[in-house]
Amino acid sequence: MGGRAGPAAGAGVDERRGGRPEGYCHRQTLDAIRYLVDNGVKWAALPADFPPYKRVHAFFTRWRDTGLLTEFHDRMRAAVRTTEGRDPEPTAAVVDSQSVKAAASVHSATRGYDGAKKINGRKRHLVVDTLGLLLMILVTPADAGDRATAEDMLPALKAKFRHLHRIWADSGYTGDLVAWAKTKLALIVEIVKRTDDLSGFRVVPRR
Repeated sequence: MGGRAGPAAGAGVDERRGGRPEGYCHRQTLDAIRYLVDNGVKWAALPADFPPYKRVHAFFTRWRDTGLLTEFHDRMRAAVRTTEGRDPEPTAAVVDSQSVKAAASVHSATRGYDGAKKINGRKRHLVVDTLGLLLMILVTPADAGDRATAEDMLPALKAKFRHLHRIWADSGYTGDLVAWAKTKLALIVEIVKRTDDLSGFRVVPRR
């Protein structure tokens, strides 16, 4: 038969056990994954300049399932923070959410209606550091409440970033969350309100 035998899922062979080294450059594979995410194309639509899409998909699946993609991201965030003169691990963060419309192909069980924004779709709940670098993200139906979702996210956030002690949030997070976070997690949730006497768009500190 034609072709060559190789390990499943394009994983390559561990050089400590002998065998051929991996046949594709990891940098090119990462660039292919970034291209796919940035442009929203199908795997089969990857340009020919990248490794074969089946190999790229196989690497992506392996890296995702073993947590390597998350490790890549965390290492890059720490490197950027260090370059900016910050500690690798943040002590403060900002939490917010954004509702986005969902395509008709999105299953109804995974989307909802955000009455405040009048959007039928999904909601992205994000926690970033003070440089805007991603710490955590959770996607829910758009009708999920910000406070309730934050209660689900903050324990895992605190477990991962042990030095985190302050989080800024908008008025959508007021209520029991502030006292709950202080009592249960030793986290100070500070609500940053808009200034009512200003019209139009204005940048709000820590938002």
